[in-house]
Amino acid sequence: MARGLNGSANGSGGHIPTGQEAVEARRPGVSNLPPAVAGALPAVVGLRTTVPKDRRSAQTLGTEREGHGALIGADGLIVTIGYLIMEADTVTITDIEGNDWPAYIVGYDYESGFGLVRTEQPIGQKHLTFGDSDSLELRSEAYVVGLGGEKATLKVKVAGRREFAGYWEYLLDNAIFTVPAYPLWGGSALIGQDGSLLGIGSLLVQEALGPGAPAFPGNMYVPINRLKPIFQELLTKGRLATPARPWLGVYTVEHMGRLVVGGIADGGPADRAGLQRNDILHALNGDVLDDLADFYRKLWASGPAGTPVTLRMERDNDGFEVTVRTGDRSRYQKTGSD
Repeated sequence: MARGLNGSANGSGGHIPTGQEAVEARRPGVSNLPPAVAGALPAVVGLRTTVPKDRRSAQTLGTEREGHGALIGADGLIVTIGYLIMEADTVTITDIEGNDWPAYIVGYDYESGFGLVRTEQPIGQKHLTFGDSDSLELRSEAYVVGLGGEKATLKVKVAGRREFAGYWEYLLDNAIFTVPAYPLWGGSALIGQDGSLLGIGSLLVQEALGPGAPAFPGNMYVPINRLKPIFQELLTKGRLATPARPWLGVYTVEHMGRLVVGGIADGGPADRAGLQRNDILHALNGDVLDDLADFYRKLWASGPAGTPVTLRMERDNDGFEVTVRTGDRSRYQKTGSD
């Protein structure tokens, strides 16, 4: 897999261009895009938010955030990646012509990572339709698009479809990994050959080709099919009505076969229980933890938010157990009315 994808991305057997180089190399006035893709470009917008400095996420994500979004409704409805709008008090959308449009948050789903915003007035561009992200397989071709039309568009290949576990208590069963890396990934649109929306940009990753393959930078996209079952509820209610998953507020990384606490959310359940950075996680409710995904699945299977869990830990070579009353992540985050 690594050889085939490297060869395809390189095309010359020598230097492998980065996403930034590929974008900058476009010749003005020359388009090689399929007509459906070219027609979809105006639906990708810029997104800026401001976040009060006393908000929880301001410590890690900053008080000013910029990225992209994809217009999915004639009324100005836009889908983006949720961390751009988390705890924001202002949202501004920039269209392909450079016009700014005030917007507001419609909904946010912590489990999938999707966020919805809507401009206060329709922006007058044709919106995207949802495609079928399950149709993307290894080596499928697609286009990554940010604000700016063709000069902000990059042709990519799918480097993998696999599980992704994020250190912030996040798990995707079938994430999309693309190469080469797109330099402005947050909220960017993954668009198919037919011009439909297939995913929303979440991360830059250094090992896009997967475990055991040579390190190669790329991006992780949240599949649009992950949004479809929750879309109407998120649109009408702002969040899902299902019981919130139990949340610990630990940032956990896999290191040399161990689950290591890399950070603690200030004031979160783990912080209140006395967990510390560099603690090692061994078991949850007596069940040994295999990896990050296994940790999350066992945590979420323990019950709804508020359920106490017992963790077997290690600190400075000493083992101990601690009971943590889990919390609701959405209640931990502040809103403009707090």
